[in-house]
Amino acid sequence: MNADSAVARKALEQVCARGDLDLARECYAPDFVDHVNAMELHGHEGIQRSTGLYRALFDDLRIRVLDKVSEGDRVVSRWVMTGSNRGRRAEMSGITISRLADGHIVEDWTALDSLELLRQLGLVRTLLAAPRLLRAVRG
Repeated sequence: MNADSAVARKALEQVCARGDLDLARECYAPDFVDHVNAMELHGHEGIQRSTGLYRALFDDLRIRVLDKVSEGDRVVSRWVMTGSNRGRRAEMSGITISRLADGHIVEDWTALDSLELLRQLGLVRTLLAAPRLLRAVRG
């Protein structure tokens, strides 16, 4: 595994899943740009908001990288996210393309199926979680 692949894995499995913001500074550049579906977040504050969103939704969030492919300054990671919300288990897969420079992620593009997540959690659970999610997104 090359150094860029290791950083990309660490960012997903430890920073995003566990909310380790100290480790985020090791993995992400200060001017990092995060593209998640239609949402765009910036810098370390954006990482905090993004990780806060998923950690507010799932009590026991876990992200596991299943596959990685590296080429040039890009690492593509296929991952699965699992967790529970009010006792209901959910699982969602996604793909993140990370662009790295000088050992730090400078930009991510993530595609995930948010509708599948809503289906698994149910509309009522999602609506009940909305206030926590909005607080997490707003910081």
